[in-house]
Amino acid sequence: MNRNKNRFWAAVCKVLAVVTVTLIMALILAPGASAKGKYKILYNFAGGTDGSQPYAGLILDTSGNLYGTATAGGPSGDGTVFKLTKNSDGSWTESLLYSFAGGTDGATPYAGVTFDAKGNLYGTTYSGGASSAGTVFQLSPSSGGTWTESVLYSFTGGSDGANPEAGLIFDPSGNLYGATSYGGASADGVVYKLTPNSDGTWTESVLHTFTGGQDGSIPQVGNLTFDPPGNLYGTAAVGGGSGFGVVYKLTPNSDGTWTESVLRSFTGGKDGATPTGTLIFDSAGRLYGNSNEEPYIGLGNVFKLTLGAKGKWYEHVLYMFQGNQDGAYPVGGVVLDTAGNLCGTTSAGINTHGGGGQLFKLAPRRWLWKKYVPHWFEGPPRDGFDSNAPVVFDAAGNLYGTAFDGWGSGCCGVVFEYIK
Repeated sequence: MNRNKNRFWAAVCKVLAVVTVTLIMALILAPGASAKGKYKILYNFAGGTDGSQPYAGLILDTSGNLYGTATAGGPSGDGTVFKLTKNSDGSWTESLLYSFAGGTDGATPYAGVTFDAKGNLYGTTYSGGASSAGTVFQLSPSSGGTWTESVLYSFTGGSDGANPEAGLIFDPSGNLYGATSYGGASADGVVYKLTPNSDGTWTESVLHTFTGGQDGSIPQVGNLTFDPPGNLYGTAAVGGGSGFGVVYKLTPNSDGTWTESVLRSFTGGKDGATPTGTLIFDSAGRLYGNSNEEPYIGLGNVFKLTLGAKGKWYEHVLYMFQGNQDGAYPVGGVVLDTAGNLCGTTSAGINTHGGGGQLFKLAPRRWLWKKYVPHWFEGPPRDGFDSNAPVVFDAAGNLYGTAFDGWGSGCCGVVFEYIK
């Protein structure tokens, strides 16, 4: 009888051993762990003249060089615009295109930059300018490899808006569009347009002034988005029917004015709160974005808005973040890869090494999408953390982004690559 018991427990131990090995292998081969060999720090900011704390995402030129902004650092500590060039040995070299002085030229660029057809770069600064309420700027390259900054518009902090956190987009005619977080008649922000004049100056016009009520308030990070007919879409972090933010649409009228309509007013429950980041369309005309809070039940979500037959938009929450190893507080929005997956970052959440935030991928399913974690941000001294930026893909499907903090002492941020 004892012999039978021994055989029984021996069999149990073998099963447990197999289960244990299986679980360990599952952890090793989990999406987050398997990505360790594919994730690479391209540049870590030292916090000096090279810049510090990149908040925005990156753009690529046709040669595969990366361009972005850092909110701080530079000789005056007021932020920089930088370029990363890939070397033949696989390393990357940073070069400063411009360092903000904190005066009339601007300071603290929260948003990234965008190209025009001639290779000039355009962006915004949150502060600085003639009235210390922020600027819209242009950087023009010269034959000697240097770049020259010119301020296209300096916000006054009045009805024209103040403190833009959002970046810029062009229409086909070469006009620029953006949003300010504050200013306007109610100090709740505006959506604006900049039109180039024949003498090289630019004229600002306000398309919508937020009231802080049903129409929303405080549009934060993230660019506006055009649809094919020329309507504009964006997010406001607060306001709306319940005060938790809105997704809005601006429709141009024949007389040059624009009319705002609210597509979604967040309630702060399962649908989310505090929408931020750039909205994107898929080929079917559905909108995708993120909210970075859910005050009562979660820690942000990724959502989809679908236009119904009667002109009403319906929200579907694709994924709800739960914090800790699941991640929390997505800020920068999501992007679609060629397979139809949604990719983005969270600014918080931990793993077994600590750290803060993760790179995530959502694969489409019938209802809730399946989430994978290609990389957990581990924080200093090995990695960045607190990513508030959207990611960008190159032609080969490799992914690039920034983290606001991390590496070394943890002060200064990184640019990273995830190889497909």
